[in-house]
Amino acid sequence: MMAGQPILILKEGTKRETGKDAMRNNIQAAIAIADAVRSTLGPRGMDKMLVDSLGDVVITNDGVTIMKEIEVEHPAAKMMVEVAKAQDTEVGDGTTTAVIIAGELLKQAQTLLDQNVHPTVITTGYRMASEKAKEILNEIATKINIDDDKTLKKIAATALGSKNASMSKDLLSDISVDAVKKIVENVNGKLIADLNNIQIVKKQGGSIDDTKIIDGIIVDKEKAHPDMPQIINNAKIALLNVALEIKKPEFDANIQIRDPNMIHSFLEEEQKMIKEMVEKIAKTGANVVFSQKGIDDTAQHFLAKKGIYAARRVKKSDMEKLEKATGAKIVMNLDDLTTNDLGFSSKVEEIKIGDDHLTFVTGCKNPKAVSILVRGGTEHVVDEIERSLQDSLHVVAKALEDGKIVTGAGAAATEIAIKLREYASSVGGREQLAIEKFADAIEIIPRTLSENAGLDPIDMVIQLRKAHKEGKKNFGIDIFEGKIDDMYNRGVIEPIRVGQQAISSATEASVMILRIDDVIASKGTSSGKPPEKKSDESESSSD
Repeated sequence: MMAGQPILILKEGTKRETGKDAMRNNIQAAIAIADAVRSTLGPRGMDKMLVDSLGDVVITNDGVTIMKEIEVEHPAAKMMVEVAKAQDTEVGDGTTTAVIIAGELLKQAQTLLDQNVHPTVITTGYRMASEKAKEILNEIATKINIDDDKTLKKIAATALGSKNASMSKDLLSDISVDAVKKIVENVNGKLIADLNNIQIVKKQGGSIDDTKIIDGIIVDKEKAHPDMPQIINNAKIALLNVALEIKKPEFDANIQIRDPNMIHSFLEEEQKMIKEMVEKIAKTGANVVFSQKGIDDTAQHFLAKKGIYAARRVKKSDMEKLEKATGAKIVMNLDDLTTNDLGFSSKVEEIKIGDDHLTFVTGCKNPKAVSILVRGGTEHVVDEIERSLQDSLHVVAKALEDGKIVTGAGAAATEIAIKLREYASSVGGREQLAIEKFADAIEIIPRTLSENAGLDPIDMVIQLRKAHKEGKKNFGIDIFEGKIDDMYNRGVIEPIRVGQQAISSATEASVMILRIDDVIASKGTSSGKPPEKKSDESESSSD
């Protein structure tokens, strides 16, 4: 307002919230998201049924799946969704933990804001606490090596323990460890596990116990011609990125045929060219062909006559996995195909599962890509088993890459909280208050585990604090027995990266939200589309 004249800076209809109102609004939205997934944490956590606008149903307790499926409007709540996505991308597990910690950090910050502690002081304290918490995790971690199958299976079982797949966690843990160990590679003295080399194929039917690992690749394609053999033993595999058909010209061409014999000559020539293609393949000794492109009907006929098994239009990702599993090379030109380009597997077989025909390439020598066939009674069960397997594969991979593990069930969280309170007193100043609140926030993990198991959270946290003060750093909550116990002995362990990433992403999100003191929201339309442009007539009249 200048000299009684209003000055309009923002577009009409724009909403603006400033100061503590903006902060409070953002904090409440973020806490609401955290509370939505809080009941899913731990082996006694509950599931969520998510129904989208089309009526499709997803039943899960996987944090990132819930976050992705729910349609979030509030911008601060969207930042919490990003926390889950970051955790999932980096580690593959601990998404619910990360979101709950972020929500609790904001809840604790709210009490400091009400005491007129400046947001910058809180964010500085939180960052200091985050770095210290990761140091503490490193100090209490235990080393692990690639040959420790027993511990690796416990890590996989811990990730599976809170899922619907927990009833078959022994089988799925074995599969997870076996699969990751087959594809792990030593690069410059460092173990790298690229999970893109593990193919998960879902097929409804049977039971969860029918889930199995394949030392090779499952190609979701059937043989191209019914006369081709069903099974090829000692398969010599050619991978082609070239069509076994006559190329059509790139430009329009008209061919005038005046003599009926010319048609016959044309067809004969075409057949001869395709036959030559098949001869080139057969000459290398290949008895199995996977083509990324099409295979002409005539080519199928000649391949079948030669006793060659062929599948066409195979996905690029499957071709790359076949290359790693069998040792074959993908060839772009048939003239370049030699015996050295062929891969090997002991058996290639077409198997019918449910209504689908699949090609199983099994018995590969030292495969660097493997497949897991997931079975289950219903579509929802199969989908949830796949999500559970993804989590367990990720944690085993990260445990091998980092070589360090920590105890779960609230043990690591309690140890961090106790050490942070000791650290806070050495820092002093107002940042000390923020570090103490960070320690309180970390304890949300054992509190939530207790609540979800129907135990008294206050009693459990007090017992844990007492045990940890006595030096029992691996003591956590045994939710099945309703008491505290040594979680390392009980096999509740996880890779160090799960905790480190959860702390990092939760801290970053909460700090970002706390630093916002002004929210300017443009006026939206009910349909979510941009406002329509005024017509020329209305524009001229407004002038």
